Amino acid sequence: MELRQLIYFTVVAEELNFGRAAIRLQMTQPPLSQQILQLEKELGVKLFERSKRHVELTNAGTVFLQEVRHVLTKLDEAKAAAIRAQNGMAGRLVIGFIGSATFDILPTIVRGFQEQFPAIDLILHEMHTPRQIEAFHNKEIDIGFVRPPIFDPLLSLLPIYQETGIAVVPKSHPFAQRDSLSMKELSLEQFIMVEREIWPSWYDDIIAKCHAAGFEPITRQVVKEIQTVIGLVASGLGISIVPRSTSNFHTHDVTYVTIEQEAPRVDMSLAWRTDNNSTIVKQFLDTSTKLIKVNELQ
Repeated sequence: MELRQLIYFTVVAEELNFGRAAIRLQMTQPPLSQQILQLEKELGVKLFERSKRHVELTNAGTVFLQEVRHVLTKLDEAKAAAIRAQNGMAGRLVIGFIGSATFDILPTIVRGFQEQFPAIDLILHEMHTPRQIEAFHNKEIDIGFVRPPIFDPLLSLLPIYQETGIAVVPKSHPFAQRDSLSMKELSLEQFIMVEREIWPSWYDDIIAKCHAAGFEPITRQVVKEIQTVIGLVASGLGISIVPRSTSNFHTHDVTYVTIEQEAPRVDMSLAWRTDNNSTIVKQFLDTSTKLIKVNELQ
């Protein structure tokens, strides 16, 4: 059974006249009749009652017509979906993201992209930057919200923004009453840090800024996620330095205090495989760039 036979059958069923159906299909009547006979033979049922002056559907033909119309409709939908996917209007995009991205830029970009491309299914996985690099190599993700620097020839990066660090202290800490403080004033404090393996550039910059202020930081605990840092600070186990955007993560048990002069700095970038030519990836990058510029102007 071929698709063209289903189309021929549908047109004959609508016209109930082989001559008119042949004209509509831009073919001659004999090959059309032959195709319908072949279809009936393959199905093992009679689709039409024929006479010299009259053609009508059999009961089996009526039922078959209903089902064929469903099939042809589905094929049209499949064709339209394929075209939308090719044009980057539909499909699937898998995104890796670091937890701290949820404090500011991730919700803005994801919401804006979904509003513009509602037919694209976004799958999000939280994972730290080293894990995302591994996921890119395994083709598990298409886009990543990462913390550079990343030196990997497989990946391309689009810088999103740079921000300064800010101190986070328990609500009961004397520093919680301050508007700002210096790095040197943190010399006697116990630090909650993100593991260097997870975030090497941030870890190293904090250590470097402490050294520049004349002290070696006292590390009380190292953890894997910024959210965990905030939770342990809230528990009174120590203080920390986190990206300023983290202050959007409100909690009643901590206070964020500006660091004077040279605070640690951190970057956020979008990453993707350089060899990924997906239209959807390009749409996501274009949309992200526009949304970032809008946010900068506000």
